[in-house]
Order: sequence, then C-alpha cells, then structure tokens
Amino acid sequence: MLTVQIVLFDGFDLLDAISPYEVFCAAARYAEHELSVELVTAEGPRAVASGVNGLRIEASGRLNPECAGIILVPGASGEVDGDGPDSIPVILGRAMNTELTGMIGQALDRQDIVVATVCGGSLLLSMGGLLEGRSAVTHHLGMDLLGATGAVPIKARVVDDGSLVTGGGVTSGLDVALYLVERELGPRIAHAVEQLFEYERRGTVWKAIGLEPSTQKSLPGDNEPIVSPNHGVLTSAASGHQLTQASMFEGDWDTIIATPVGKMEVRLSISARNDIIEGTATQGDETIQFRSPVLQNGKLAWSLPITKPMRLNLKFEVTADGDVMTGTAKAGMLPASKLTGTRVS
Repeated sequence: MLTVQIVLFDGFDLLDAISPYEVFCAAARYAEHELSVELVTAEGPRAVASGVNGLRIEASGRLNPECAGIILVPGASGEVDGDGPDSIPVILGRAMNTELTGMIGQALDRQDIVVATVCGGSLLLSMGGLLEGRSAVTHHLGMDLLGATGAVPIKARVVDDGSLVTGGGVTSGLDVALYLVERELGPRIAHAVEQLFEYERRGTVWKAIGLEPSTQKSLPGDNEPIVSPNHGVLTSAASGHQLTQASMFEGDWDTIIATPVGKMEVRLSISARNDIIEGTATQGDETIQFRSPVLQNGKLAWSLPITKPMRLNLKFEVTADGDVMTGTAKAGMLPASKLTGTRVS
C-alpha cells in the first residue's frame, strides 16, 4: 500500500495541503486498498491553525520519516511583504526550527520515500539546508530565495528530481498530487481522478533527462576583467581615489545582522592591497571567504553563503564612515536585513 503523509504546521496554506489531500483520497477510492492518506504534524495529533484566518484543521498522526511512501509539505499563507510575525518568511522560519527539518532530512536519505512540496514548501526545506544542489521550484516570488539557499531553481509547474518532487504556485498542489498518482499508481488512476475533478494537469513535468536545450553564452569583452570568485580586482582604470576608498574598509569589524528570523553576530576581516580587495566572514567557528567583492561609488558589495540561522546565500552592500559600518544583507524575497558594525582593528 502507498502511504501518503501530508504535513501540517502552524500557518500552513490551506489550498497547498487540502488540494493534494482530495486528489489522494479520490485516488484511494479508485485504487482500493492501494493508497492511504493522513494529515500529520511533527509533534503528533493536534489541531493546527492555518495561515488563512487561523482556520484549524485536525491532524490525526505524527509524521513518520521512516514510513515508505510519499511525504508532502505545503507552503505558508501570510503577509508577502515585511518581516512581521505573520509574514510568510517568518512563518516558514518558525516551522523550519521545529523537529520537522530533521524528520524531512531523514526521509530524504531513504530510497523508499518521495518528498513532495507545494509552493513555499520547497522554501521551508531549502531554508533548513535540505535542498542544496537539488532541482526544485516554488512560488514565482520566492525563486530568487530558493536559489540563494543553494537549490537549483527551475521555472516549471512541477519539477521531478527523483526522490524530490516540487510544485510552483498555490494551485500546483493539484498538479503535484496528480503527477505522483500517475507516477506511483499509473495513468489510468490519475486519468480517472482528472475526470472526476474536471481538471487536467498543467505543463510539462521537468526532469533532468533527455536532450539539453542549447543556449548562447556571451564571452567577456576584451576590456572586461575576469574576476576571481573570492576577490575583486581593482583594474588599471582604478584611480588613487578608488584605492583610498578601498582602504576605508580595511580591518576587522564586529557586525550584527538583524534577519527576519534572528540576529547574527559576524566578524568581517577585509583587506585591500596590491590592487586586490578581499575579505572573510567568521560566524562561530566557521570562516567563509567573500564571493566576488566589488567596490563602486564608495560602497563595498559581495555575496556570502551562511548556514545560521538558516542556509542562505546573502548579498551584502555596506558603507564605512570612520570606524562605523552600515549596510544591508539580502536574499531573494526576504526583506533586506540591516547590518551595523564597528571596526575593532
């Protein structure tokens, strides 16, 4: 029997979860004794408040990450803008910091489990560091953030990455569930459900198989410097003024980055000499080099992968005024986080 566990968490999107639930229940009627579906949480049986006016749905069981079958994770429903407690990134961050992340990590390590997500469900997993290097899709507003977590964003309605199947957009729950019914139980059962619902699955399911489309890649121009991913080059066009600007950032800086899901203390170490500007960021016992630092108009910009409080690739932009540094750190749809710091050497 194919077991389907649909995971609920506080603030989940109703349509993300209920659409697949109805599809799987209909499939269970057509395929007698071949499929069972249950609403679960990471904590066990309880009433779960959705993000749609707090409507409560009763989950009957606890997620079992060792049970063969399908585990489906919905996204969140809340405010799109801002970083208040009811915003989608904060709701996903709260869910990520529960037992759910570890449980889904266990499931992804098994060969007999397919983990599926709808809409922002892939963001919940990727923010927890579970989708690094995996092809996936999410709501179109979150595609940049998905890429910033280390996943490979694919613009498709449904993406099949083997043990991971993801859907983009709220109504993609229908498409994800119908595709999984076809994949696991066959096209005749899926077709019967489509006829019952009077709904046909949208779009081509993307898989990393077959011929790859050819694309034209532009080459750097003769006058464009080739920049190392870990340091920026001050080219021959750089004036003494630009070199002076770079020296404003030299030294060690103790900084605090206020993200929507918590504050991070980070030590930045920056050097600018021999026409090269580079730096490192230390968080706890982890030190990471700046990626592609660029100095322009008195602002220093670079990107940096972090792992705490979630796994993200942040884009930084800072200015320095004496021994005070201010700026922002941003990842995809997340609101820009404020950075403040002081030079310590």
